[in-house]
Amino acid sequence: MENLWILLGAVAGMAVLLVLWYVWTANNLVAKRNRVKQCRSSICVVLKQRNDLLPNLVAAVKSYMGHESEVLVRIAELRSRMSAAASEGEQIKAGGELSSLLARLNVSIEDYPELKADGQFHRLQANIEEMELQLQAVRRTYNAAVTDYNNAIEMFPSSVVARRQHHRQEELIEIAEEERRNVDVAALFGK
Repeated sequence: MENLWILLGAVAGMAVLLVLWYVWTANNLVAKRNRVKQCRSSICVVLKQRNDLLPNLVAAVKSYMGHESEVLVRIAELRSRMSAAASEGEQIKAGGELSSLLARLNVSIEDYPELKADGQFHRLQANIEEMELQLQAVRRTYNAAVTDYNNAIEMFPSSVVARRQHHRQEELIEIAEEERRNVDVAALFGK
């Protein structure tokens, strides 16, 4: 009879440990998912800040760059699309396109010494470059949070809890193909 009580106590102890592990794992998965959401939201905040600066940059540049209006028009279109985007994913995608356009704009600006000497333009450009750096940092943080979350929902034994609670993988932010290509420096200098 005493062995039966020991066996029942051991089984009850294991059951309690299993329940505690399940609760801890479920809470950990929720925390990781919320971290991904927070990082995605941070990307949208930085994109919004950058978009608020863009009209000032475009106005400063427009007075000097009449014939490069294609880039300026595209920037304005993307900014509008980002403002109207329904999902954070659409905002993030448009933000990536906007980053590549801003790089093209910086190359175009090299032909305008008057613009490069303008103090207001330098302040705006510095602010936008700072926003781009913040955006890169927050994208890296987002991708790290997504990787951590995806690993947690795929690896055993936490995958059992993740499946029962319907956790789904999140997508990493991918860099557009044109941004991955090597820069042709000779073309930048007109050679």
